[in-house]
Amino acid sequence: MEKKTALAAPSILSADFGNLAEAIKRINESGAEWIHVDVMDGHFVPNLTFGPKTVADLRPLTKLVMDCHLMVDNPQDFIKSFADAGADYFTFHQETAVHAHRMIQDIRAAGMKPGICVVPGTPVSVLEELLGELDLILILSVNPGFGGQKMIPRCLEKLVTLRALREEKNYGYLLSIDGGVTADNAREAVEKGADVIVAGSAFFNAANPAGAVQKMKGL
Repeated sequence: MEKKTALAAPSILSADFGNLAEAIKRINESGAEWIHVDVMDGHFVPNLTFGPKTVADLRPLTKLVMDCHLMVDNPQDFIKSFADAGADYFTFHQETAVHAHRMIQDIRAAGMKPGICVVPGTPVSVLEELLGELDLILILSVNPGFGGQKMIPRCLEKLVTLRALREEKNYGYLLSIDGGVTADNAREAVEKGADVIVAGSAFFNAANPAGAVQKMKGL
């Protein structure tokens, strides 16, 4: 049986912020399919990173899918600006959205694909009413805010649960994992159900970007 492979989504959180154009060039040439953009507000998570202007400035530099992961307290306020900037996926946190179903509808109406994310301490059971509406579920396998952390291994079991639910209910979402992904654990994440592998340090610290992408894919 052919081994399953995942889509590779290097995270520019680990790039040199002073030379993001070069970072995008590196991703474009690596064989990766997605670019992961971690948007942090300094409130929901203890760090500040990018806004919609960054996405708008990078959009002409790549044809790859841009998944914008909004780690912010008020993601609903940014739907239009990220759609206008050229984001493909708009992934918000379940922990920040009381009216998550409405947000999913608004994201889709704006022309983007809706994704939802949960932190390590949030069980996937809270997503039950939303699963049929989503294009992407992002499992954080570290506590959010900073790159370079070690994966919390038990988070991989969330992939198993969500994959089983997808098969049982015939849902259409992709499963993504982000946090502490390395060459040593990417294969396990893919085997447990990850369709998209997000990695920052493992990609940008690699001497061979194409080789890093192959490892992210689980090959």
